[in-house]
Amino acid sequence: MDLDRFIVRNGGAWARLDELTGRARRSGTRALAPSEVDELVALYQRTSAQLSHARTYYDDPGLTSRLTTLVAAANAAIYGSQPASFRALGHFFSETFPAAVYVNRRFIAAAAALMLVPALVMGLWLSTSDRALDVAVPKDEQQALLQTRFEDYYSSAPAAEFSTRVLVNNIQVSFLAFALGVFLCAGTAAILFYNGINVGVAGGLFVHAHQAGKFFGLILPRLGWTVIAPGDRPRGDALAEEGRRSVVIVLGLMLCFITAGLIEGFVTPSDLPVILRVGIGFLVELGFVAWIVIRGRAAVDRGLTGTFGEARATGDLLPSA
Repeated sequence: MDLDRFIVRNGGAWARLDELTGRARRSGTRALAPSEVDELVALYQRTSAQLSHARTYYDDPGLTSRLTTLVAAANAAIYGSQPASFRALGHFFSETFPAAVYVNRRFIAAAAALMLVPALVMGLWLSTSDRALDVAVPKDEQQALLQTRFEDYYSSAPAAEFSTRVLVNNIQVSFLAFALGVFLCAGTAAILFYNGINVGVAGGLFVHAHQAGKFFGLILPRLGWTVIAPGDRPRGDALAEEGRRSVVIVLGLMLCFITAGLIEGFVTPSDLPVILRVGIGFLVELGFVAWIVIRGRAAVDRGLTGTFGEARATGDLLPSA
């Protein structure tokens, strides 16, 4: 095909791409209908291939420059510049992540039960049975935990260092639970159950020794986040779709882990009154739940499911590369 025929044959598509690109860059991709967004992407891909063809077979700097400019502008409109990246990040935390958590609310409730029920049962049992408590925790260990060891854990390092240590540990546990949840659902359940048993043993010991205030003052500021961010839950069918949603949850929980680390590092070991420390943990958890319920329900009502790479129901095109 000679140069003139190449230009005449494809000139209309280039003009259409230029029109769609201009509208998208002026007002965002939401200004385009869903069919126009698909057309924009298809024309961009076709013109990119034609640019490569023109560079190889036609020695025409003017055509090469024109197509290069057109492809670069379309790329910016589709994949976005820096502000668009911030918009995508805002969309992730305002819609995608809350939707993913809201869709999985029943699994989250099951995960919470897997940890809290054993903790409650074990705590009640040990707090009312001397014999059971002695079997669960040796006598010398009981005194060490009651006097210094349990409390010293939260002040074992400077606040910033301890907060970072908690953050790293939470991320490691989360990815372990995530991996086990993909390949062995019982593994994730076992992690939650084991953590619940440990919390129950400690709680039962302190309640039995009439030091419940010390225990709850240390554990409650962070307990809500342990429930909120227990790692991935066991899932059934549609592994691919659930896997994409799980990725969203794991990424979103990084923010939760940062919050949990700050609470454990700066609030839990502080000299603030117990009621204030517990209140801070309660308010942060309440804010999280409100965020998930309000934003998550609204996003789900608009048709979002929280899967990774999901486009907005309003027709926006989210970057995929």
